[in-house]
Amino acid sequence: MTLGVCATNCYFLYREGSQKIIFIDPADRGADIYAALTGKGFLVEAILLTHGHFDHIWGAARLRELTGAKIYALEAEKVVCQDAYVNVSAQMGRKAVIDPDEWLTDGQKLQAADLTLQVIATPGHTIGSACYYVPEAGILVAGDTLFAGSVGRTDFPTGSMSKLVRSIKEKLFVLPEDTRVYPGHGESTTIGEEMRNNPYCQ
Repeated sequence: MTLGVCATNCYFLYREGSQKIIFIDPADRGADIYAALTGKGFLVEAILLTHGHFDHIWGAARLRELTGAKIYALEAEKVVCQDAYVNVSAQMGRKAVIDPDEWLTDGQKLQAADLTLQVIATPGHTIGSACYYVPEAGILVAGDTLFAGSVGRTDFPTGSMSKLVRSIKEKLFVLPEDTRVYPGHGESTTIGEEMRNNPYCQ
C-alpha cells in the first residue's frame, strides 16, 4: 500500500497459505488499512516501525487499537516516536506521537506471523532507524535508509549523512547482492544494484 501526503510505502508480510501478517509502517488512515486487510481475511499480528517520522506513524495508533497488535520500534528511536517536533508531525500541522509496546535491539530476531525477521539498526535518517531482513525470502524492508538510486534525507532532527552512509555500507551492503530491497518511498531495488550504482554510497 502507498499512503499519505508523502506517498509512503506500507508493507505487509505473510507466509503463503497463512492469514497472519506483519504490517510495517502504517503511514496514515489506520482504519482504512484495517478495513482493506480484514476484507481479504488477513489478521495483523505485529506492527513494525522502520522509524518514527510522521509519514510512517500517522496510522499506527488506530491500527493497533483495531487489531490489538503490538507496535515495535528500535529502542534508539524513542525520542523520535515520542516527540511531535522531532518526528516533524508538529511542523506538518497534525501532531502525533506513538509509544511502541516493545523496543527492539540491533541484531534481534523477531518472530511473528510464522516469520522470523532480523532487526538491523541503521542510524542516519533518524537516530533509531531500522531495517527488517527476512533471510529465507531474501527481502529487506529498508524504510527511509536506502532508496533505489538514493538515500534518506538527513536534514530532519537526529539525522546524520555520515552515519547513514556508514549504516548502508556496513550493515546493508554485507547482505547477499540479490536481496530485494523494499524502501519507504519509490520503487524496489536490490542490494547489488545499489552497491554498484548508488551515487551516495560509492
